[in-house]
Amino acid sequence: MSQSHRYPSDLTDEEWAYVGPLLPAPSKDGRKEKHDRRDIVDAILYVTHNGVVWRAIPADFPPWKTVYGFFERWKKKGVVICVHDSLRDAVRAAEGRATEPTAGVIDSQSVKGAPTVAAGARGFDAGKKVNGRKRFIVVDTLGLLLAVLVLPASRQDRDGGRQLLLDHYFATPSCRHLFADGGFAGRLVDWAADILTTTVEIVRKKDGQKGFQPLPKRWVVERTLAWITGHRRLVRDYERDPESSTTFIYWAMIRTMARRLARGTTVTRWTPRATTER
Repeated sequence: MSQSHRYPSDLTDEEWAYVGPLLPAPSKDGRKEKHDRRDIVDAILYVTHNGVVWRAIPADFPPWKTVYGFFERWKKKGVVICVHDSLRDAVRAAEGRATEPTAGVIDSQSVKGAPTVAAGARGFDAGKKVNGRKRFIVVDTLGLLLAVLVLPASRQDRDGGRQLLLDHYFATPSCRHLFADGGFAGRLVDWAADILTTTVEIVRKKDGQKGFQPLPKRWVVERTLAWITGHRRLVRDYERDPESSTTFIYWAMIRTMARRLARGTTVTRWTPRATTER
């Protein structure tokens, strides 16, 4: 087979133009890598979007061990976060916003854990009746990710929120006003104000409200969680290492932001992916 089709999860030429330059140089001595960086990224996004195991990556991608090796290397070296944050700055600039946000929204999401998640890394959320992990996220007012933390689902919002707010404090020092739901009310609000000089404003449901209704200043974080779970790898938590769960969330947002940046541009016809010998 001399050529293969592209997959819906692949980056278009326009999207790759935003992501490609943000990746580190191929090697210190300038030698050309055996596999194209774009194919590596597309393979990681294929796993993220389609939820397959690494060994099930289609044969027209580089070998799965190579792809997984890049996933782990870029995770440990912080490359994925750097790419994500640069794209977030670009999206904010394209929307006419300053790159440093001043307000955001915090929320959590409990997801079931697959059998691959060890007992010590998971928990039971009695409120949601979910056995697995809980994602704590902070987003800006555009719904772009500012901080993320993955913990056992048994962790209370106030406890997980404290750890997340500490990370957020150092990562985004300009953002000192956050909106949250009632799960974060109580001592966390006072602690954030006293220790982190951060205002956590609780946005509560209307009296008598039944069912889901988007709340002002909080609906953007619900939309972000929908963006994330639109990627099948993140519908459940399959990762042994919580850091891998966090990294897949960043990859999902990288794909989302690249498409947002490329929106409205002329999309050229996808070029065939060259096949490589296994």
